[in-house]
Amino acid sequence: MRMIKKGSVRKTAVWVLLLVLLLAGCGGKADNGGATSEGGGNGAGAQDGDAAPDKSPITFTFFDKNVGESFDNPVAKEITKRTGVYLEIQQPTGNPSEKLNLMLTSNDLPDFLAISRGDILEKYIAAGALMPLNDLIEEHGPNIKAMYGDMLNKTRSEDGKNYYLANWYGLEQYPVFGFLMRMDVMKELGAGDKVNNGEPFTQEEFVALLKGFQEKYPTVDGKKTYAFTFNGDNMGAVMDTFKGMYGMYPYYETNGELKSDVRDPKYIEMIKFMNSLYREGLIDPEWATNKTQHYEQKLASKTVFATADAFWNLGKPNAILKEDAGGNEEAQFYPYKVLAPGVAPDKTTYGPKSSLGWDGIGISRSNKDPVRAIQFLDFLASEEGQYLMMWGIEGVHWDMVDGKHVPRKEVLEGFKKDWGGYSSETGIRKWTWAIKNGPGSDGTPYDLIGRYEQDAVARLAIKNLADSSFDTAPYDNLGPAGGTPEAIMQQKVNESKSKYFPRMVMASSEEEAVALYNQMLQEMESAGLSKLEKIYTENYKKRQELWK
Repeated sequence: MRMIKKGSVRKTAVWVLLLVLLLAGCGGKADNGGATSEGGGNGAGAQDGDAAPDKSPITFTFFDKNVGESFDNPVAKEITKRTGVYLEIQQPTGNPSEKLNLMLTSNDLPDFLAISRGDILEKYIAAGALMPLNDLIEEHGPNIKAMYGDMLNKTRSEDGKNYYLANWYGLEQYPVFGFLMRMDVMKELGAGDKVNNGEPFTQEEFVALLKGFQEKYPTVDGKKTYAFTFNGDNMGAVMDTFKGMYGMYPYYETNGELKSDVRDPKYIEMIKFMNSLYREGLIDPEWATNKTQHYEQKLASKTVFATADAFWNLGKPNAILKEDAGGNEEAQFYPYKVLAPGVAPDKTTYGPKSSLGWDGIGISRSNKDPVRAIQFLDFLASEEGQYLMMWGIEGVHWDMVDGKHVPRKEVLEGFKKDWGGYSSETGIRKWTWAIKNGPGSDGTPYDLIGRYEQDAVARLAIKNLADSSFDTAPYDNLGPAGGTPEAIMQQKVNESKSKYFPRMVMASSEEEAVALYNQMLQEMESAGLSKLEKIYTENYKKRQELWK
């Protein structure tokens, strides 16, 4: 108003006219559908003289491989209220990749797509199926620019353009893998203060615990025990846990080149260690064929002392163990850091996490109103949008207390009782587009359910393993493009690696394990490993240049 007054002192008629226009404009901006500014200026409103985002009703189609529910829960309705955007959610009943490929070949594209980063996303970009977002973001995406920052630089394609917005982006120090052991049994075996003080175990101490368990408990309820078992359905978690122990990365970098991790000298040492555990009878002989359900049953039966996994994968067996123990928290599996010989605690790599996120959310070339589309994404990217998607509605699901977001008790209880059901009922954490890892401006995490109220297992995981986190972004998707002859090579190399891993672990001697390792390398080489490694290196160097 002050600016108008200064420029409107000449004639009364002009002043009156300008005042009327001003009031009309202010009235229009105040009608924001009940939205509140929750981000200290990072809301979805207009900035410095820009026109307010259009909030008239509009419907977009949205293919989301993760969610197949209608956009009509309370959070979805509130998003529509604040933006004018209603979404028709599309999700296949079958394989999402097959549906995405079919939509691309038939040119039957929805307005928005959420696609896993990798081959299919790159295929969509190469085909021109996704709009470049740079100009749209520059003109209509103030929140996107503020929230994503340098991430927009890192998610550019080789042509320098942005074709998608990442979700679950940004790096946070948060654990992933670890060696999970029953805390109550650890105390019985004399683990001492290391059960809860954040101090890592040496390899020797770890092996002593494994042996101690089987010596003290050769059977439980008449069933033979094993110190260790693994989930055969999730071989990657097993391998990455042991790689973390040895401080290994997704690739072995040497002399400025990227090689397969199997060429890392520490890889064969890891295999020798695992093989020694197996030959000593400490590893469940059925580990490689364990299906997830059977694996969980074994953990819950008390016949197993330890496993190698992401700690959040043990929710079911831990709940059973805790209930059977009358609510005793110590009866559960807790994650710990174990150090390979010569590996310092801060050199372990148990926490591979990509700052580039999981999926890419793009606007298709079929979208008839890209300005409204980017304005919608800009709202979701704002702090207002983040807290709405992940916390729910202010005054219904949470309250602002002393400048901080505080969830209502019934929300936390609802998720504890039935995560999936309560999320569908309320819409909280159902839509995770453009979500950023970490805390908002008031220090509370955007991810309410995943980060706000940690259980005992998660708290100790953070204490023991958070410092092992590292950013895998420089190594993400360095392989050959899908549909190329080199992609077939990659498939064969991966198959060889997967085939030999359990065989090496279960070899009858260390000599046999080493012989199998050499055989694996030869087979991988015959499949084209050296050629693939040149591609890894080339793509790695291109990425480094792109990110400058």
